[in-house]
Amino acid sequence: MAKLDYSKDDIRQMAKDENVKFLRLMFTDLFGTIKNVEVPISQLDKLLDNKLMFDGSSIDGFVRIEESDMYLYPDLSTWMIFPWSTERGKIARVICEVYTTDGKPFEGDPRNNLIRVLNDMRKAGFTAFNIGPEPEFFLFKMDENGKPTTELNDKGSYFDMAPMDLGENCRREIVLTLEEMGFDVEAAHHEVAPGQHEIDFKYADALTAADNIQTFKLVVKTIARKYGLYATFMPKPLTGINGSGMHLNMSLFHDKGNAFYDEKGNMQLSEDAFHFLGGLLKHARSFTAICNPIVNSYKRLVPGYEAPVYVAWSGSNRSPLIRVPNSRGLSTRLELRSVDPAANPYLAIAAVLEAGLDGLRNQLAPREAIDRNIYRMDAEERQEKHITNLPDTLHNALKDLAADEVMRNAMGHHLFQSFMEAKNLEYNSYRTQVSQWEREQYLELY
Repeated sequence: MAKLDYSKDDIRQMAKDENVKFLRLMFTDLFGTIKNVEVPISQLDKLLDNKLMFDGSSIDGFVRIEESDMYLYPDLSTWMIFPWSTERGKIARVICEVYTTDGKPFEGDPRNNLIRVLNDMRKAGFTAFNIGPEPEFFLFKMDENGKPTTELNDKGSYFDMAPMDLGENCRREIVLTLEEMGFDVEAAHHEVAPGQHEIDFKYADALTAADNIQTFKLVVKTIARKYGLYATFMPKPLTGINGSGMHLNMSLFHDKGNAFYDEKGNMQLSEDAFHFLGGLLKHARSFTAICNPIVNSYKRLVPGYEAPVYVAWSGSNRSPLIRVPNSRGLSTRLELRSVDPAANPYLAIAAVLEAGLDGLRNQLAPREAIDRNIYRMDAEERQEKHITNLPDTLHNALKDLAADEVMRNAMGHHLFQSFMEAKNLEYNSYRTQVSQWEREQYLELY
């Protein structure tokens, strides 16, 4: 979805022409949850003048109650009128950046943080960081009270068609709705697991891509409910089947084009590509807590379910953490396969960009590519190849994050402190719970 250059007068005219009656002002909290303030169209001029205030103390990871007043500054390029409407008129949304009362970008706003890292990228001589996401999700049936169950909507598998794929009509309407909203959808299909789906849309610059991911999640959940289904981006909702990932395809550009492409280079990759790759590999364990941010994320990152477990790269096989797809020229890119859709896209993209920039600053070289199936290598073979594991719990991932100054800087002090506090609380709450599995294994045995 291309970034549009709207003026204030453009917004006023579109609102009038399309009979917009409500404005949904969207932003994102620390955990990647979409928040919104809905106001009547009578507040449009106030919004356009950056004078709309809200209470930031009620938002996770923002501020204390004594510092609660904050402003929403709209990014006019994100103005969009939802295809669905009420009897009283249409609803438009605009994504906002959060500002403090003294007119400064709020450091606890994940979108502001990504903008900061992108500015650092430009200072390093690059013009764009493009992201092509591949988000997956599950569709579950809902009960008579409108609550999600764990009953899947089908028993389909990879690329299955109706009648096996009962979610096809729902998925088709999601695609049509996204296209009405300006998305360039490239593919939509059933995934490997029953009830699991993937919709891929065209790459965009990093900030637009993060905005698109958030809009995509909102559309998927909204349309699924129309079909009596619940869409979840939980990484591993069921035992024994594949979890949901959100692979990130990434490419870095400068004035001469794709900085990752060199026709005469090894694998037609540039030195910049290899240094960026070296940075990703160096910081992989550290950015895992950001890219896989919940306890459940680590139920997906286990051998046997197609998710990456090992820190390595390859140009041919899909078992390592990072793959180099075959396309070259402007399409030359790196694919990071560990990220899951529970990640805050603004934080995840900022983290991987900062990791790559560190590789460029320090000219880090990756170890040799691993072109064998790593899952079939024993521990001794992996050790010989210097292949390490990703963290296996949120607790271990947080320890790696805390020890990495580059990744701490990728979040900024405010976000890092809030994230660590919240996620340590989450893990401590999890580890005090006794699961059904434990009762079944141990209650009678001991």
